Amino acid sequence: MEFTIRFLQLFSAGLYLAAPILLFFVCVIVALGQVVGRLEKWKAFDAFYWSFITATTVGYGDLRPTRKISRCLSLLIALTGLVFTGIVIAIALETASLSFSLSDSFDTVKEQLRHLR
Repeated sequence: MEFTIRFLQLFSAGLYLAAPILLFFVCVIVALGQVVGRLEKWKAFDAFYWSFITATTVGYGDLRPTRKISRCLSLLIALTGLVFTGIVIAIALETASLSFSLSDSFDTVKEQLRHLR
C-alpha cells in the first residue's frame, strides 16, 4: 500500500509539472479537430470526439475525413496524440522506477533475485 500511495503522489506531481505541455498538446488536438470538422461539415462535438479518437489511435472509423487536407491534419493529430501519450507513459515509468527504488520491499526483491543467479 505504501508503494501505491508513493507512486500516486509522485505521478500526480509529475503530471502537475508536465501540465503546461500536456495542455498545449490537448489544445492542438482540439483546434486541429475543429478545423477538420469545419472542412468536413461535422458538428462541433463530432469533431471533438473524432479528434480524440484519432489522437489516441483508437480510430473507430465511424467518422472519416474525405478531403486530402483533412487527412493530412488527421496525421498531425495522431502524431500529437502519440507524443502526448509518450510523455504520460514516460512520467509513469519514471515514477514507478523512483517508487521502487524508494521502497523497502524493493531491496528484498533485489536480494531474492541475486540469490537466484
